Amino acid sequence: MDTCAPPLAARGNACLNHFLQTQRRSCTNSASSARSGRECDAAATNAANSTNSASSARSGRERKGVEGSGRERRGQLVAIILAGLSALMYGAADFCGGLGTRKSPLVSVLAVSQLVGLVAALGASAFLGRTLPTGTDLAWGAISGVCGTAGLAALYTALATTVVAVASPVAAVIGAVVPVLLGVAAGERPGSLAWIGIGLAVPALVLLSAGSAGNGKTGLVRRAALLGAAAGIGFGLFFFAISRTSHASGLWPLVTARASTISIVALFALFSGRSLRPARAGLTIVLLSGVLDMGANIAFLLASRAGMLSTVAVVASLYPGPTVLLAWLVLRERLTPTRVLGLVLALAGVALLSV
Repeated sequence: MDTCAPPLAARGNACLNHFLQTQRRSCTNSASSARSGRECDAAATNAANSTNSASSARSGRERKGVEGSGRERRGQLVAIILAGLSALMYGAADFCGGLGTRKSPLVSVLAVSQLVGLVAALGASAFLGRTLPTGTDLAWGAISGVCGTAGLAALYTALATTVVAVASPVAAVIGAVVPVLLGVAAGERPGSLAWIGIGLAVPALVLLSAGSAGNGKTGLVRRAALLGAAAGIGFGLFFFAISRTSHASGLWPLVTARASTISIVALFALFSGRSLRPARAGLTIVLLSGVLDMGANIAFLLASRAGMLSTVAVVASLYPGPTVLLAWLVLRERLTPTRVLGLVLALAGVALLSV
């Protein structure tokens, strides 16, 4: 018994050591498996979180894109409405100004109407409570005033001495084409329909200029077309210059525009010896033209800041509609078939320019 005990004890110890090593390996493998499982779970969780984050970011961008597109459409709609309102007021103001010029000198009509506009612009600017604009904004406002004065002088002369149904549409077409071309040069891109509208402007000008004035007054039609074209160039440059002002400038550019206009008219009256006092009989209509013209300018300025110049300028150029309508209702001015066709083409061209 004693001789066999040591070998048995040795074998027992060896078995015990083998058992303990096996258990340790099992524990190690179990720990590795558990750690690997936890790592896999963590990786899956991180992947899911990343996917959710990406989906949330993509959804956020899509929502922002939809919201931005909606805001852009609403802004364009507001711009169209404001431009249409300015067209109505421009048309009524031009008719009143032309009617006032038949009773008072052109210089006095311009001086009084622009002075009323200056008062209205100052009141509106003070009401909005904006800070004073930069020198650049004031300069653009002054430039627009000079261009607008030239356009008004040409148009009022045409409305008072020639044919309203020719001068007003010609001024509208030219006044629409000029800002479209300048807007394109500044980086805007009108649609294909806008270019078709420009193409319609050419035959419209021919028809409006070739229409017989009746009673052998063909020369009046040509003079109306020339003065209307000069007015359109002035108005187109006014639209472009005033649209270059910043949003932060408020309505102050219109104040400098009216100040420059009044200065030019006053200097012209001083050196030419013309009177700045309008006739008492036409004073009310002159005052009304000044209020309507400034209201139209305010509406157009706000429209140009809400949408593209190449769109709002041509919508605002639809003002011959109310002007010709008032001339037909009040002055009983006859429209020949050729002139009606030219008027329709002119308005169609301007409408296509706004699409």
